[in-house]
Amino acid sequence: MPSHAPTSTSTDDPADPLARERAHLLGSRAALRAMREDAEALDIRDVTAGWVAAEVLQHQIELRIKALADLSHTPLFFGRLDYVLHDAGNRFYIGRRHVHDAEGDPMVVDWRAPVSQPFYRASRKDPQDVALRRRFGYTSGELTAYEDEHLTDPAEADTTSALLQTEIERPRVGPMRDIVATIQPEQDEIVRAGIGGTVCVQGAPGTGKTAVGLHRVAYLLFAHRERLARTGTLVIGPNASFLNYIEQVLPALGEIGIKQATVDDLVAHVPVGGRDTVAAGRIKGDARMAEVLRRAVRSGIRMPTEPVVVVRGSRRWRIPAYEIEELVREMMDRDIRYGAAREALPQRIAHAVLVRMEQSGEAPDDRVQDAVARNAAVKAAVKAVWPPVDPAKTVLRLLSDADFLAECADGILTEEERKEILWAKPARGLASARWSAADAVLVDEATDLVQRTHSLGHVVLDEAQDLSPMQYRAVGRRCSTGSATVLGDIAQGTTPWATATWEEALAHLGKPGAAVEELTRGFRVPRSVIAYASRLLPAIAPGLTEATSVRDSPGDFSVRAVPVDGLDAAVLDACRDALRHEGSVGLIAADARIPALAEALAAEGLACLAPGEETSAEARLTLVPATLAKGLEYDYVVLDEPAAVVDGEPDERTGLRRLYVALTRAVSGLAVVHAAPLPEQLSNLNAAADGEPGTAV
Repeated sequence: MPSHAPTSTSTDDPADPLARERAHLLGSRAALRAMREDAEALDIRDVTAGWVAAEVLQHQIELRIKALADLSHTPLFFGRLDYVLHDAGNRFYIGRRHVHDAEGDPMVVDWRAPVSQPFYRASRKDPQDVALRRRFGYTSGELTAYEDEHLTDPAEADTTSALLQTEIERPRVGPMRDIVATIQPEQDEIVRAGIGGTVCVQGAPGTGKTAVGLHRVAYLLFAHRERLARTGTLVIGPNASFLNYIEQVLPALGEIGIKQATVDDLVAHVPVGGRDTVAAGRIKGDARMAEVLRRAVRSGIRMPTEPVVVVRGSRRWRIPAYEIEELVREMMDRDIRYGAAREALPQRIAHAVLVRMEQSGEAPDDRVQDAVARNAAVKAAVKAVWPPVDPAKTVLRLLSDADFLAECADGILTEEERKEILWAKPARGLASARWSAADAVLVDEATDLVQRTHSLGHVVLDEAQDLSPMQYRAVGRRCSTGSATVLGDIAQGTTPWATATWEEALAHLGKPGAAVEELTRGFRVPRSVIAYASRLLPAIAPGLTEATSVRDSPGDFSVRAVPVDGLDAAVLDACRDALRHEGSVGLIAADARIPALAEALAAEGLACLAPGEETSAEARLTLVPATLAKGLEYDYVVLDEPAAVVDGEPDERTGLRRLYVALTRAVSGLAVVHAAPLPEQLSNLNAAADGEPGTAV
């Protein structure tokens, strides 16, 4: 696999392949500028019939202009495919977006197009009609090298791409970037999976599951743009810091305006200001609460005791109580949503009146039925038997009225469980209620029981392993008529209410039987780091396959035991050592240790950022609470006091999972600094297996 670096040959020399590729890059950038200028020059004043259509069209044009932006430090193309039929029509440059010349001929083909797929999947065993695959190397946006694979040449050795390895190991500065140039075959299969089904990706640290999910969104928008334009897409992450970290990936791929949210954002019906105990959080997150809420919402339904008498002109029409009861029971048995049933009941009563009118020789039409449905007697009857429900007030009553909770939870929750989740009744009702995050999810469930939640065409749910069953139900409502991509790692489940298996989680999501794909080949986490962290797997997720790393470099790794009174100083020294390297540095510590470390960093003049803030030449160090580390990556990580990370969680297993997350945030190097004893799973560093870390004390 020949690799070519720049030579002293003039870039104008047509015999120099690198010069020709640079010329094609310049031509492609010029063509992209022309495409953008054409979009900017569009005049729609005489095209649309009204101002609403004009506004919609203008918005679409503005999105198109944004999507055609030429990002100077982002390579316009990263590969080339020469098919076996080697002529001008069978050579394709593969890039982040489609670019065509003035005649409409492609200069760069979108990586999502079918003709681009062999760039990721072709091999010597299955060349897929590709004679040559060329990868390009860039430095600061300039094309500086290329590397060829002759897939049909049996004499060429099958070796790892040096440019691919360099791109994977490139230091990370700033937010997450796309991996479109380095997608691996097993990742590409997930990315290009059809929109019709839900896919769950169990991915070990560093296997690229988040990137796979984001690229899958980009692919689906390419392959099913009209459908998803109507139904919508959504990316759900664990917290705002994580969403800030990933927010540039889709725009870099030309996809503008994709909505992002956390689960808390989705269920923000009430202001959250309270906190639950661990036990209360577990109970409120349990799927059994769905039936408790269904009973609570329907608790006000009463069977009629009086007939309905409708007066129209000189005639009186009487519907007996037993007939209305039949209508009410029918809708209850059909389990129609509360609000929809309440809207339908007046029409059903009105229809019964119309039947009597017809039997008496009258010929009423739909207008008469609508008028009867609005009759005061009908409206009063409906209010009495099927009263309006306020979801938030219903949940508040459920959580603050012991008798009402006992009635609704009878046979579902034990007396001890009911006591655990019961509030003291707020003095001013809704106005003084201190809702917790779990309470907001209950309100969302109650809201859906009253009125159907809008469903999207596709939802990406990242770091899904931390969700409770009730949170899964909240997300599932947003894709009940669409599909989902579920991403996570059971070993990184750090909430007390996390589900034990993906099968259970998918059932709560409303997608039972969805395919579960496992990614175990790590591309970012060094071998020494993943081997060290994997010692925790038997204790935190014994059923998972241990991850491996394809990186040639084992990575920098050290474990430093220090005296208690020297811990802060040792941590600062480790940060200074890490800052001598290129790339981002993350100092991860137990949440309780963050204020002390922030003060120590400030005293030493070491500038630090908060998670999600963009690194720069002046500030490359981020101080990360362990509870916010999930999903983030740093070139070098300094881990402060592992025992404190474990002790910061409600139980040992959750603590060890949190520690596993913290250990696997490193891309190039990890330094563990501790004064307290390490967890026993990590304390024995005498193993001699290849790739095992060493110890520096």
